[in-house]
Formats: sequence, structure tokens, C-alpha cells
Amino acid sequence: GRAELVVQKLTEIGVDRIVPFTAERSVVRWDDDKAARNVARLRRVAREAVMQSRRAWIPRIDEVATFEALAGEPGAVMAERGGAPPEWRSGIVLVGPEGGWSGAERAAPLPRVALGAQVLRAETAAIAAGVLACALRDGRVANVE
Repeated sequence: GRAELVVQKLTEIGVDRIVPFTAERSVVRWDDDKAARNVARLRRVAREAVMQSRRAWIPRIDEVATFEALAGEPGAVMAERGGAPPEWRSGIVLVGPEGGWSGAERAAPLPRVALGAQVLRAETAAIAAGVLACALRDGRVANVE
């Protein structure tokens, strides 16, 4: 599925932490039983991707969180068209759901970062955010001053 693809690619590129979360307009809803099974499956996918990519460690895959919980974490930013270029100080990038951010989520006092001019599918946006964050973290690209 799409979640497995995202976890596989984020693991391969070197992301340290992946947090599935529920937004108001999320199409996929994981109840408690389904969430536990899906997170376990995503952790298996990450382990397999670590072996394939010869990465030194497995990224942390958290339990399913809420938008509000992640928005309250230090360094959290929202991916949104028209946002600023990302910087490495943006440790947590919240990528919107298939249905887009709700009005309440848009009202959250979070900095906005742009992943490009195009409208991206949720899984593409997550991978793009991971690539940018890892490249900035590792010094492979420089912040634009």
C-alpha cells in the first residue's frame, strides 16, 4: 500500500522518525486494533528497507498520533504550497492528508514550508519532505539565505 511505500522510501533516504497521524480530512482511518497492526507492519517494512539500503539503524516508527499532538512538538512545520523554503531547523514536517488541511488545521500557528509549486499526493509530499530534510541535515544542500 501507499503507507508501506512511504515508509520504505523514507527509510532508504535516511529519515530518523516517522509518525503516522490522523488529520480531519484523512481518507484512511485506523481504529485502535487496525492502527496497532498497521504500525507493526510499517516497522517490518522499515526493517526490510534498512537491510536493502545498508543503512546503519532503523528509523523510529511511532504509534498513530493526532495532528494536535504533532503540531505541539518543538520544531514542527506544515508542508503547504506558498510556504517558505524548508530549513534543517524544521525537524518535524507535517504533510497534509489526501483531502487537504481543514480550516482548523490551517489555523494552527505553525510555520509553513513549501515542497514545490505543484500539488503533490500525500505520499509524494512525505517523500519529498524527507529528501529535503535529510539533504539539509547531512549538508548535501545549503539553506537559501
